[in-house]
Amino acid sequence: MEFSPEWVASLFAIIMIDLLLAGDNAVVIALAARRLPKHLQKRAVYAGTAGAIIIRVALVFFALKLLATPGLSLGGGLLLYWVAWRLLAKNDSDDNSTSAADTFWLAMRTIIIADTVMSLDNILAIAGASRGDLGLVIFGFLLSIPIMVGGSVLILRWMEKAPWLTTVGCGLLALIAGRMVLDDHWVRAYIELQALWEWLAIGLSAVIFTSATAYAAKRSSSPSSPS
Repeated sequence: MEFSPEWVASLFAIIMIDLLLAGDNAVVIALAARRLPKHLQKRAVYAGTAGAIIIRVALVFFALKLLATPGLSLGGGLLLYWVAWRLLAKNDSDDNSTSAADTFWLAMRTIIIADTVMSLDNILAIAGASRGDLGLVIFGFLLSIPIMVGGSVLILRWMEKAPWLTTVGCGLLALIAGRMVLDDHWVRAYIELQALWEWLAIGLSAVIFTSATAYAAKRSSSPSSPS
């Protein structure tokens, strides 16, 4: 292994990519695990992280072809909107009769769906930064494990002290979803905006989506007024 300036630059790029993109996965895991009983939260964090790593390994060989498939990014973005809606709108309105085991597996399903959608960009970024160095690709995967585990546990603690962070986390997912929708080949064929207008459109849509979903969650969780 040659520690050339290019290799060091690739290593630094992968570390930054993991800090930025694996952090998004940590937010998803924390959001999905926050309503589980205490004794199941850490299990959800570890299982969710393991699922994310397995998904990345499985997708790494197909990432380039998958991302070039028209409609895939659009579908993934719309699916991520659904995940964000479910995590926020179902926050206080879930059926309390649901068993802890059922709730755990529902959380796992949400984590796996979101991780699958969000891992494509992460895989492509790491593969590009590694410049074909398999060792750096493996390092990127291994580094993402403590970031997702540690980040999920830390974000869970923050959400317990500041429940409004749940809304912020879902807003972040809405931002990522909007970016995926606009990056799709089919959408690009009809909509081509300058970078500033793209980010304004994505930000505004995320604010509207999150506000409407939070309002719907509040309405559904509040007791109905007597007739």
